Amino acid sequence: MADATVDPDVTRARERVAEITRAGGRLHELPALPETCYWGFFDNARPPVLRVNSGDVVYIEAITPNAGDAPDLLMDPGIRAVYASISPSERGPGPHVQTGPVYVEGAEPGDTLEVRILGVTPRLPWGTNIAGWWGYLYDDFKKERITIYQIDAIRREARAAFAFDYTTTPRYDSWGVVTPANPAARVPALVGIAVPLRPHLGVCGVAPKENGRINTVPPGDFGGNIDNWRIGAGATMYYPVFHPGALFYVGDPHLAEGDGELSGTAIEASANVWVQLSVRRDFPVRWPILETATHWMVHGYHEDLDQAMKLAARRLLEFLTGRMGLTRDDAYSLMSVAADFTVTQVVNVRQGVHGAIGKHVFGHR
Repeated sequence: MADATVDPDVTRARERVAEITRAGGRLHELPALPETCYWGFFDNARPPVLRVNSGDVVYIEAITPNAGDAPDLLMDPGIRAVYASISPSERGPGPHVQTGPVYVEGAEPGDTLEVRILGVTPRLPWGTNIAGWWGYLYDDFKKERITIYQIDAIRREARAAFAFDYTTTPRYDSWGVVTPANPAARVPALVGIAVPLRPHLGVCGVAPKENGRINTVPPGDFGGNIDNWRIGAGATMYYPVFHPGALFYVGDPHLAEGDGELSGTAIEASANVWVQLSVRRDFPVRWPILETATHWMVHGYHEDLDQAMKLAARRLLEFLTGRMGLTRDDAYSLMSVAADFTVTQVVNVRQGVHGAIGKHVFGHR
């Protein structure tokens, strides 16, 4: 585990874990190993690598598939072992490395899996951002570029160390070691700029309802690649359970991201994650719901951004009527005057919009 004297977020995560274990929950550890990771797909037939009871905490190591952008900085022996042991033929069709799945005892189809995120902290003090061919403005630039960031966990900020144009292959889609042949291609970038850290999970969720290998790029009603930077420490995600045990996984850790994820990626980095997994039968959901300290959020995703917006609006309407007990007319008015709809991302095939409503508006009921 990371050193608590280096990263204060680790200390806070351990304090939250201690509270839960004192109350009777158990702490499990799930390291990222060749036998606990899989690459580029969701599959409900994937056997669990860990079984836990409802209310238990799991410490999970999450690996970025972009560590090859600067392996001298972004890889340690454990990450190298995962890269070396999962062959290219066992990867895809998507890019993301998953750790799991975790079987939660008692979870059955129709239940809700509550995922309380206790901590997301950098495994190494480095991350990478790729301006890829799938980025929103790629046609404006006509090239791909990698920017490597150094992470300061104490100051909670990232600063660009260097950048280089990606020329290893015709386009960035190999998800392996892709550093330029000429080290001199690394040039200074974003001098004097500090990016606030927003550590979170780009990908997490439960096994999808559909059978077979499913691409990790598009988000779905099982969760997956939602890419909302608010899915970090202190937040809780609620997922519908489609299969016994829920089969929870994490992947695609991010250290910072803006709404939109415009260039194609966040600051991608391997991370250590603490989550509490609980089965809920008193809070039915049909798609993921995010709860933060201040807001409730729903997500809509579609190949067309207008349709993603409409889906997010309809889901927030359903949440306000079904969960908060408002009439449809009242909910529609409230959404217009108090809810915020924001583009989550525009680069994951199914573009995303999240609708947020502040908890404070219900404080006088």
